[in-house]
Amino acid sequence: MAYAAGVDVGSTQTKAVIIGEDRKIVGRALLDTGANVIKAAENAFATALETSGIREVEIEYVIGTGYGRYRVTFGNAQVTEISCHGRGAVHMFPGTRTALDMGGQDTKAIRVTETGEIADFCMNDKCAAGTGRFLGAASAALDIPLDDLGATALKYNKPVRISTTCTVFAESEVLSWLGKGKKIEDILWGVHQSIAARSAGLLRRVGIEDEVTFTGGVTKNIAMIQAIEEKLEKKLNVSEDSHYMGALGAALFALDQIFLSRVPHASVEASS
Repeated sequence: MAYAAGVDVGSTQTKAVIIGEDRKIVGRALLDTGANVIKAAENAFATALETSGIREVEIEYVIGTGYGRYRVTFGNAQVTEISCHGRGAVHMFPGTRTALDMGGQDTKAIRVTETGEIADFCMNDKCAAGTGRFLGAASAALDIPLDDLGATALKYNKPVRISTTCTVFAESEVLSWLGKGKKIEDILWGVHQSIAARSAGLLRRVGIEDEVTFTGGVTKNIAMIQAIEEKLEKKLNVSEDSHYMGALGAALFALDQIFLSRVPHASVEASS
């Protein structure tokens, strides 16, 4: 049994996934990226190995992805996160034709083919207003742990409208609403609605197909899922492993390379 690995070095968190020839995940890791990107990649890979029970020598190919993909110094190659999220989304949800990847610093709308190839994509172009960083600004302003934002937001009654398009001013607007006596949950749902509206706009630019798969770290936020579903009037594909989608896609690309290496050289020449 051959094994492949994908390491997704994001701006906030680093993920690693190990898969076997059957394309099933056997090991995974999720760590904060921190200041030392190279170390984050190494630690995530080591942790994924521990959870899988597989030795490093059994990993035949490693691909790095994410903004820090070139810092995966032990990797064999690099693939963009757009390609990896598209590939991972179609693998996990075969009916996927549109994917929304929301990370800490940017959001990407991706249209994919049935094989996971990228047909079109676009990214948010107004600061980080439609990303996890926007949620982080609200979390800081309201002094609520990031992991509690979703559950708190869903307690809303009369949501406020968040108008700022820049994360830099998000904290000021949130505090302004708080000073006007608005409830925290109403402010937070307004934040989620604002992000959802921007995400829906991105998706419409690439074309929204029947199945939309949500990927990235913000998939852990239940209010974000609900807000986007309401804007799209469509259910999102979300999995417990959606946070690892980029790393999974990278591992699948790595497995491709292992299979290609087994093709006899003569056969390669004959088909070219």
